[in-house]
Amino acid sequence: MEVRCWAQTLAMLVLLPLVVSRCPPLCRCSSNIVDCSSKDLTEQNLPSSFPPSTEVIQLNQNRLTAIPNGLFDNLRQLQRVQLQQNPWCCDCSVMYLRAWLQKQQERALYKDVVCASPEKLRGRVIMYLTEDEILSTCQYWYCNMALISQICLFVFIAVQAILLIFVIIFLRRFQKIAKEARRTAKELYQNADNYTYDNYPAYNHGGT
Repeated sequence: MEVRCWAQTLAMLVLLPLVVSRCPPLCRCSSNIVDCSSKDLTEQNLPSSFPPSTEVIQLNQNRLTAIPNGLFDNLRQLQRVQLQQNPWCCDCSVMYLRAWLQKQQERALYKDVVCASPEKLRGRVIMYLTEDEILSTCQYWYCNMALISQICLFVFIAVQAILLIFVIIFLRRFQKIAKEARRTAKELYQNADNYTYDNYPAYNHGGT
């Protein structure tokens, strides 16, 4: 039994690196290079992770417009990412890529990583964009969200007002019904008293 346990532990130690270092789908891996170039990748089918030992990632010549937040953060040995020839969209979604590029020591490798849209930033080097320039492209998104928020708030207030009106109408009707019920009960009580009094037998107190 002890020998079997040792054998299972050894097998797990041997297989674990293979599982952890498995090459991402649609990519080719050799040594510490992950080649995902020319695979028609978008944000939807871009690998969500890479082997921890990866030193070079090739993402050039795809259809990427943005990089998901944190994609490269846990790759401690990563030295270079080829990002050229992608239609990068320089709106709010490019913030992570810009921050990552600005942290790189060999910035000359990324001077051809440029914006494809919006029109006013087309051809600009991503790592040299200012935060204000990027945020200015997001204003339409903020405006739309603000408009939607205002509409939702207006609808919410309108619904609350309608419900309040219904509650007031219901309370008034309830008060009216309760008032009529009290009046009816009072009349019935009075009628009952009158009926009892009219039918109460008269006694002759001056009897023989």
